[in-house]
Parts: sequence; C-alpha cells; structure tokens
Amino acid sequence: MSMPRQNSVAPKLPTLPQGDQIAVHSTYLDAQKAVEALSDKGFPVQQVTIVGTDLTMVERVTGRLTYPRVAVAGMASGAWFGLFVGLLLSMFSTEGSLYSIVAAIGIGAGFGLLFSVLSFSLTRGKRDFTSSSQIVARSYAVLCERETAGQASQILREANLLGRPAPVHAPYGQPQAYPAPGVHQAPQQQPPAYGQQSAAPGTAPVAPSAPATPPAPSPQHVTPTGEPRYGVRVVDGKPQVPGAPTPPAPQQPQTPTEG
Repeated sequence: MSMPRQNSVAPKLPTLPQGDQIAVHSTYLDAQKAVEALSDKGFPVQQVTIVGTDLTMVERVTGRLTYPRVAVAGMASGAWFGLFVGLLLSMFSTEGSLYSIVAAIGIGAGFGLLFSVLSFSLTRGKRDFTSSSQIVARSYAVLCERETAGQASQILREANLLGRPAPVHAPYGQPQAYPAPGVHQAPQQQPPAYGQQSAAPGTAPVAPSAPATPPAPSPQHVTPTGEPRYGVRVVDGKPQVPGAPTPPAPQQPQTPTEG
C-alpha cells in the first residue's frame, strides 16, 4: 500500500497542485473553515491544498492625496525614525539625556516632512490618491490527496462545508485531452453571409463567382487613336489581346433540304 504524499514542504519550483477536488467555495474564509473542520476531526491537513481560480487584481481607492496629508504622514514617519535614532544614541552615549531624544525626533520629523512634500510635488498630480491592492480569486477549491479524498469529503459533508457545486473539469495537474494524431475534426459550419444562397445540410455555402473581366488592350496592340496595329487580329471590330477569351463563332442557320 502506497503512503500518501506529504505536503508539509512546499516545492521550490512553481508546480501545479495535485489531488482531487473535495469542496469549492466563493470566499477564502469559507475555504479556511473547511480546512479547520478537517483539522478539528484529526485529519492530516498537510494533504490539503487551497487553490484560487480566476485571479483578479483589485485596487481599492482609500482617499485623496493632498499636500497637508502628505506633510502629516511624512512628519509622522520621520518622527518615528528620529525617536529610534535618539534612543540608540542615548544608549551608547555616556551622558544620555532627554534633550538628545527630543532633538532627534524634531530633526527626523523635519526631514520627513521635507522629503515627502518634495517627492509629492515631483509627481505633478499624476497620482494624487491613496489605494490598496489585493489579488482576489473568484472561487477557492479545496484539494486533497486521492488516497484520503473520500474521508475528507465525508467529514466536510457532515459539517455542511462542501460549498457550491463545482464545474466539471479535468483533475488538477493533468494535461488537457487533445485529439489523437491523425484524427481530423470537422470544422464548425458557419452560416451563409448576407446575399449568399443557403446550401444543403452538410455542405458549405457557395459564394457567387465574379464575372471574368477581359484584359484591356495594351499600347503595343492598338494605336493612340484606338485603332488596331498591323498584325493584330481583329474580331467583330475589336483587337484581340493575348490571354483574352475568344468569343464563340456565330452558328449558321441550317437550311432544310428538300427530299
């Protein structure tokens, strides 16, 4: 009997997940609850994988960015850095005093305000808002090793955490099925275009053939006045250009013979 593969160590290279789908949820919180239910029942959760499908990058705008807001944020960050530097100086100096800490906080706040306002002015209003970005999935599938997928499905079924029905697709980690070499698939028949005659079922629509246009006579066959040059064949008063279709000869009416 083969032992189930342990997922306690993540692969070093990007690898597609393996296993059978036992549940699918629309939010990550529901998928997390399903894994917690398996863990509460003593199931080896190292065999479980949560896979987010249909990933979307969402950027939520949190507010408008103005000079006063930039100045206050820069002053606060500079003050925190100044406090850190002041504490280090007071720890390593022989005469540590509160004055050095306060001076470091003031210097840090001033430099933070100056740098933040200058950097914001250089953007020239191209990005005058604040936002936060997230990668959100449309659905979250819970996968499990094939050897223990039945046990995990039973636990989630009892806890009513199977989620919504998942679309039918190939198992994760398996390549998509393609037709075998040498097998030709018939292309889908397209409807006839406007103005074309509809063909019989199973046949493609026939496009109307364009009338053949005879080539125009070149200057080497006719004179500038339009008359045929010497040596050019003339039929019905028209010079014959090489490559042009020859009109059929008129048929003579047959005279009935007297018997």
